[in-house]
Order: sequence, then structure tokens, then C-alpha cells
Amino acid sequence: MSTPIFFVTCPKGVEYLLADEMKSFGLELLRNAPAGVWVQGPIAAGYRACLWSRLANRVILHLAELDATSGDQLYEGVSEIDWSEHLDVGGRFKVAFVGQNDAIRNTQYGAQRVKDGVVDRLRLEDGTRPSIDTDNPDIIVSARLHRGLVQLGIDLSGDSLHRRGYRTEQGAAPLKENLAAALLLRAQWPEIAAAGGDFVDPMCGSGTLVIEAALMAMDQAPGLFREEFGFSRWLGHREELWISLLDEARARAEAGRAANRSRFAGYDQDTAVIATAWRNIRRAGLEGVVHVECRDIEDFAREPTWAEEGLVLTNPPYGERLSERKSLGGLYQRLGEQMKAHLPGWRLGVFTGAPEIGHSIGLRSYRQYRLFNGKLPAQLLLFTIDAASETRAREVMGPGEVFPRIFNQDRADMLRNRLRKNRKALGQWARKREIECYRLYDADMPEFALAIDIYGDRVHVQEYAPPRTVDARSARERLAEALAVIPEALDITSDAMVLKQRQRQSGTSQYEKQALTGEFFTVQEYGCKLKVNLRDYLDTGLFLDHRPVRHWIQQHAAGIRFLNLFCYTGVATVHAAAGGASSSLSLDMSNTYVKWARDNLALNGMDTRAHRVEQGDCLEWLASGSSLSERFDLIFMDPPTFSNSARMEGVLDLQRDHRQLVEQAMGRLAEGGLLIFSNNFRRFRLDEALADQFQVEDVTAQTIDRDFQRNPRIHNCWHIRHRS
Repeated sequence: MSTPIFFVTCPKGVEYLLADEMKSFGLELLRNAPAGVWVQGPIAAGYRACLWSRLANRVILHLAELDATSGDQLYEGVSEIDWSEHLDVGGRFKVAFVGQNDAIRNTQYGAQRVKDGVVDRLRLEDGTRPSIDTDNPDIIVSARLHRGLVQLGIDLSGDSLHRRGYRTEQGAAPLKENLAAALLLRAQWPEIAAAGGDFVDPMCGSGTLVIEAALMAMDQAPGLFREEFGFSRWLGHREELWISLLDEARARAEAGRAANRSRFAGYDQDTAVIATAWRNIRRAGLEGVVHVECRDIEDFAREPTWAEEGLVLTNPPYGERLSERKSLGGLYQRLGEQMKAHLPGWRLGVFTGAPEIGHSIGLRSYRQYRLFNGKLPAQLLLFTIDAASETRAREVMGPGEVFPRIFNQDRADMLRNRLRKNRKALGQWARKREIECYRLYDADMPEFALAIDIYGDRVHVQEYAPPRTVDARSARERLAEALAVIPEALDITSDAMVLKQRQRQSGTSQYEKQALTGEFFTVQEYGCKLKVNLRDYLDTGLFLDHRPVRHWIQQHAAGIRFLNLFCYTGVATVHAAAGGASSSLSLDMSNTYVKWARDNLALNGMDTRAHRVEQGDCLEWLASGSSLSERFDLIFMDPPTFSNSARMEGVLDLQRDHRQLVEQAMGRLAEGGLLIFSNNFRRFRLDEALADQFQVEDVTAQTIDRDFQRNPRIHNCWHIRHRS
């Protein structure tokens, strides 16, 4: 029998913590996924995850991956599974269906087809069959649709695992238990507790953080509160194994409680939520361990019994409106002042959906984690409470970093819907053409002046600098909104998204480093492997708009001699070599891009003797008589609009100098050859004298691919030949 595979879900941003937790249960990580992980291991490890996971929402036993390109295909796949191993013929079940595609446009229809497949497989000749019961099913069949495939499984959790059972009511802004546990882990609470440190939440609400901190410190399994799991009536359930795991968990909880040295305190100014917190504490069996009381942050004081070191972790109000956020600056400032006055030497963690207000705390955050509180983007800010970390409190929404945050839900929904619509249309188009990199969005909506490009499983976001007539704060709010929407709409983590601000460039600024990560990765385009870097330079190493030109070169390169002037990272040369060019020469002034071009050729296994890349000034090379003896059948020349690099003898002004450039390039072109001349200068006008000297054809329209049709002036392109 094959080793079981599980898909374990969690809140967004918690995936890497969850992967580590699953490994500790004896499960092998297969791969990460948005809001979950795929793991493999024995059923005992799956049970252990249900009982012990502090981070998971659901543990799903994987049964099959099914074709879902039509409802009938899905039905056939479901009906081929032997459901008698999981459900009695007279049993009850429900289907939890997530996702949609062109064939299955709503979850109700998808669930219906799965239900039909299960029922028809188990139906007896006398008509006996299982029934649907959404309130009290024997098993939950999980079906998760993505594009044309459904991942089918049995939900071993039953109710979501974040519902421990101790919290049946909550305050006005409840924090889910598994998100609270993630915050504690990120703040290194287990290590602090092991050293005898104490825990305090000065704005505790209904007590979720302080209760989870106590359970974690005392080694109590969060699943011990639950009376039933999704596997309890599953036919594959192994009761003896489960009872042994429960006995082990109870023994550990008893030993952990006896060994605990930490104290746990929570405060809130709201008497009603403190009353709720006390009821939650009693249901969790933590009376005498956790203490909460009604106390305003202004009255916060250190208890004499507290340890010298500990953790303050809190989830203060966020403020949904700009006016509210301004008033919250004072609250955050008082929080910082009280912590500095009473708890020096402790650590502070603040989980907030308005991290820009975090500057009001007056401490320098040494680490920040991006997470989600439901659908709301938020950050965990970590501080050391000491004099070395103190900073001057800054004005709320002052100049500085932009953090993901939704200010206008309707506007955010419009962007989310547009991104999903574009991805559905362009993603399918790109996959059919073996394209991993394409422009998804190009200022489609005037409210969001962004260019959003897909690079495999990563996203590159460029903000067009707003004109001076646009209020800077409004522009920042909309950018923050986009940063909140993009990861959710495209099913990526925030770490997979890179933001840059695009402005008019001069001189060598496009060559200058923006960062120093050295974070290269490989993408594919029409069978060619290409190195890109989304972080370190203004550009990424791949001009997406020139994709049709490169493809044309690849299709017409067999046996030719190819010249690539101003070659950048040599991508056009890679395509020429892949298309069968007999030889090539690529020139660029930048040592960085010369090396990059050589790396691209090596990545594709090209002969570097036949395909040379040299560092040099293209203007000087073209003007030099020494190169006149070498002729080329195909030349690609895509010069910058303007350049005054220190390595150049003069200054390149493309509009002024392009006629000379073209004439000199044509001097290197063999009879019957072709020069492809392109540029990205929107106001460019080709010198009419060139049409008198050569055969000139404007092919710009043919070189604008589907993903750039909203911006047909992204570049200009001509085919230029010698006259017969």
C-alpha cells in the first residue's frame, strides 16, 4: 500500500511555519502551495497533525487527481474510486467543493457532479445509496479545483482545526486561534517560555493570544478540546491508534502543566470582552494559570512577580478610515511608552493591519512578517524593548514605505476582478505558446497606474510615477491597496511579488543596481532558458514587449550569421542560436550584461566559440573600419533612446543619431540580409532619407503581442534591406 499523501491548509503567509510543524509530526514535505502544504507520511502522522497542529485549518487525505475539463469527466473520475473503503452504502456525506473553471462555473455544480459520482459508485440494485447530510455527515469529501484538475480527498479534520472548542464567543474583532499561534511562533514564544519568560497581552480582547500562549507553553495539544474529527466515522479510521495518540497527548499536557514556570496576563479596557475572555479561559481549563482583568493601557504597570524577560504580544485596533488611523497613532504611542517604562529587556510583538502606524511606537522593529488576518493584509512587527531600539515616533502616514492595505473595498474588488479576468485569458494564451513571462496588466484602470508582469510563479510590479497633479498620499493609498490585492488575486505569497517605481531614466540609470540580492532564477520562452532578476536592476533582464521579434528571429535563423548590437542580456542571440544560427556576435557596453548574456548562452548549451559576446561601445565599433570585413545575414539593433555613459566617447541621442547608426549597420549587412531596427522612444520619427536609400518596412503592428495590445506604442520596429 502506498504511503498516504495529505494536503494541509492554513492561513495565508503561514505556509513555511506549517511545513516545519508537519515535519515535526513525521510528515515529509512534498511541496508548498498557497495557503497550504502537500506532505506524505503514515496515517498516524496525519492523525497527529489533526490533534497537535496549532497552525492548520484542515488535514485532507488525498485520494486522486482528476480531470475536470468537463462535468462529465469529473463525474467519471469520481465514480472510478472505490468509495466502499471510505463510506458505508447507507452512510451520510457532504461535498466541500472549491474553485471553478470554464466547464465548472460554480461550486454548486461541481459539488453535484462529485456527489453523483460517489452515490452512483455505491448504489445497490435495490436502490440503497448514501445520502447527503451537510449538518452531520459521516465523512466530508473535499474537492479542490484548479484550472482543469480536481484534487479529491477525505477531510480528516471535520470542522476547521482553528476552532479548538474553548472559544464559543468572541470580542468585536476576533483573532483566529491558528493565526494567534503563528504570531507566537514568529515571536519565538516557545523559546522564551522554555527559559522561564512570562507573557502579557495589554489589549487582549477575548483572550485568544494569552490562551494560545499558555497552551503552547504547557505542551497541551489544541485538539484535546474537540469531541469529534472528520475521521471519527470514516471507514478507514483506526480507533486503537487514535486512542493511543490521545493518551500520549493527555500525559504530555499533565506533565507540561506541572513543569510550567511562565505567567500569563491579559488586559483590556472593555469589561464585556474581559468577561468573554474569562469564560474562554474556563472552557480551556486554564483557571489559575491565565489571569485577565479590565485595565486601560494608560494604567498598565509591571507586576512584581513577573520575570525579568518575557514577551508582550498584542493585536491592537487597526482603524478602517484615515481619520481613525490618525487617532490610533496616539494609542500606539502610549503602548510604546508604557512598554519602555515598565518592561525593558522584554520583547514586543504588534500585529497590525496598519503597519505604518507602527512608527508611533517609538521603537525600531528588528523584524517584520507579512500575514493576513482573514482577507486583510497585516504585519507582525517585532521589537526589542531597550534603549538601543528607541526611535523618534513618526507621523502616521508620513513619507516612507508603502504597506499593503485596503482603503476602499469596492475599488480593491474592481482591481481583483480585473486581474483574475486577465490571468484567465492571458494565462491560457501564454501556456499554449510556451511563454512563462508576460504582461498581465498595464494601467488597465486609471486608479491603478501599474504594470504587472508574470515571471513564472513570481510577479513583477512597476508603479508608474504619478504626475505632480496627483496627491501623493492618494497615490500611496492606491499603491498600498494594489499590494494587498495582487497576492490574493494571483494566488501567490507576498514574498513572490517585487515592487519597483518606474520613472523616466537618463544616462546609465537603467544599468545601475537597485538592490544587491543576487537573486537570479530561470524562465522559459519558446524553448529557451533565460536568467532573470526581478530585484537588483530597474529592468529584469528580459524585455517582454520584444518577445515577437525574438520569436521571429528564432524562426528565421537557420544557417545565418547574426549580429546583436546593444545586446543587453543577449536574449535575442539565444533565440537565434536556438533557431540554428551558424555564428553570432553580440556587443554591449555593460560588463554586467555581457556576463549575463554569456550565462544565458551557456544555460542553453550554446557553443561560445561560434556565439561570441564582447564588451564594447557599439557606436565606436560601427564607426571603426576594422570591422568592415565581417558581414552578417541578420542584424538586430535596439539602441537606448539616450545614453551618456562614461565609457562612451560621445553622447547618444537616438532621434538625432539613428540615421547614421542605421547606415553604419547596413554597411555590415550582407546582400539579401535584413536589419531589424527597433526602439522604445514614443515620439520617434524615422528619417525619411533612409527610405530613399534602403527598402524600409514598418512592422511595428506585427511585433505587438496580445499582452501589449493595450499599449501599442510600447516600441517601434522596422525591417530594413538593401535595395535590389
